[in-house]
Amino acid sequence: MTKQIIVGNVPVGGGAPVSIQSMCSTPTHDVEATVAQIHRLEAAGCEIVRVAVPDMAAAHAIGAIRERISIPLVVDIHFNYKLALEAIAAGADKVRINPGNIGGKDRVKAVADACRQRGIPIRIGVNGGSLERPLLAKYGKVCPEALVESAFGHIRLLNEFDFDDICVSLKSSSVPVTMAAYRLMSERSDYPLHLGVTEAGTPTMGLIKSAIGIGGLLAQGIGDTFRVTLTADPCEEIVAAKRILQAAGLRQDGPNLISCPTCGRTRIDLIPMANEVERRLRSVDKPITVAVMGCVVNGPGEASAADVGIAGGDGEGILFRHGEVIRQHIPESELVEALFEEIARL
Repeated sequence: MTKQIIVGNVPVGGGAPVSIQSMCSTPTHDVEATVAQIHRLEAAGCEIVRVAVPDMAAAHAIGAIRERISIPLVVDIHFNYKLALEAIAAGADKVRINPGNIGGKDRVKAVADACRQRGIPIRIGVNGGSLERPLLAKYGKVCPEALVESAFGHIRLLNEFDFDDICVSLKSSSVPVTMAAYRLMSERSDYPLHLGVTEAGTPTMGLIKSAIGIGGLLAQGIGDTFRVTLTADPCEEIVAAKRILQAAGLRQDGPNLISCPTCGRTRIDLIPMANEVERRLRSVDKPITVAVMGCVVNGPGEASAADVGIAGGDGEGILFRHGEVIRQHIPESELVEALFEEIARL
């Protein structure tokens, strides 16, 4: 089990539930736009949010943003330690930084001291795209060993100034490299791990990469918090993250839809029916499993674990609950409505 850090009011590591993160795409100095986006993210299910702090205008906005949101606020700092100090003083709940790229040890000490005084953890964010040149020269490429060695180099810098309230991320755009790096780090330390496949891409491919990389690690018991990175509205990252947690068996705080792929036995228009059920389930918050199956031959049997489900016949279908048929000969056009009437009764 990893050590635990506290980000605002959210525990990370140490057996705490895996938490979902995202990052704002708004200019951080635009307080109104950033707060509005954070509120949308929180409504979608985001539990920790990060903002970029590229300049002092952004750093000065942190206090005003923090006052108007309820989820923990992480600041993302690169190179300029003064931005970190300003954001920490303004009320940031966590700092994402690489201690090795903010200058001399006096600057590292200043950031470590400021975080210690306010009880703020630091995430060491190692990224394959910005790996230190000596490590690239040593290993000849971005590889798991290089990412892990980079992380320990940054950890030693913070430890030198008596700071160990740390979590670590080791992100690469390569799914195999990312997974191997996290496995290696998990074997060599007990720091909580922030998972992610960086620059994963658009939702089409990015979700697949994240499901394999993040979901695969979570299924192995590795990872304490994560962000799905998508070239899309950040709220889509939250939807994807919740689905990954469901698929990994780590969270069931909403409906789980199962549906068959169709085959030659299917006699109803199943694909649009399944899509409609999925759309309508977004407004249902019950932790139930719902099945949409193509035929009555094996639909109820294959989906016997579902709380409720429908299965098609020839222009009609059945409604079943836990594998037992409770209604038959429902016209195809009324199947979805019958399903949701039963969901309402659950």
